[in-house]
Amino acid sequence: MSNTQAAVARPAVLGDLVPGRLVRDVALVLGAAAFVGIAAQISVPVPGTPVPVSGQTFAVLLSGAALGLNRSVISMALYALAGALGVPWFTQGTSGWHFASYGYILGFVLAGAVVGALASRGGDRSPLRTVLTMTLGTVLIYAVGVPWLMAMTHSGFGAALSMGVRPFLIGDALKVLLAAGLLPGAWRLVRR
Repeated sequence: MSNTQAAVARPAVLGDLVPGRLVRDVALVLGAAAFVGIAAQISVPVPGTPVPVSGQTFAVLLSGAALGLNRSVISMALYALAGALGVPWFTQGTSGWHFASYGYILGFVLAGAVVGALASRGGDRSPLRTVLTMTLGTVLIYAVGVPWLMAMTHSGFGAALSMGVRPFLIGDALKVLLAAGLLPGAWRLVRR
């Protein structure tokens, strides 16, 4: 078997296991955007902050790892754009873009891209690599979300960290650990 055939036969990310390239890619992109929208409905308001705890970030990180760079970017951009244009799939069935936590949604595009790129290089094959990949994705979501939160709430950096990062650290750490169990486990199943 030539190197070209071996590269084609070996999936880079879990999404590559689904046959039928164009139909597969469209279904995966739409499915991941919908998955994030459904996960967004699992949300709990947090006192003292306009940013709720939700299942979105977990769905974004899993989608990024499963879809790879290109499909993940398209999927998360679709999620952000469709929601901004009126699809009610942000937390609590909201839509639009002019609210304090929309920056985190924009961060999903960047996080999905980086997590997808790292996953295609094996960043989701072992628990330790998955923790590192998902932690970086989470940090990137914060990196885009916090400045947006600062602008929308007219707050300083310290106040934005108190509203938009500190209340979510434990939950995000648990999401990263859950992903570190799920993704390498999925790859072990695929290899069987």
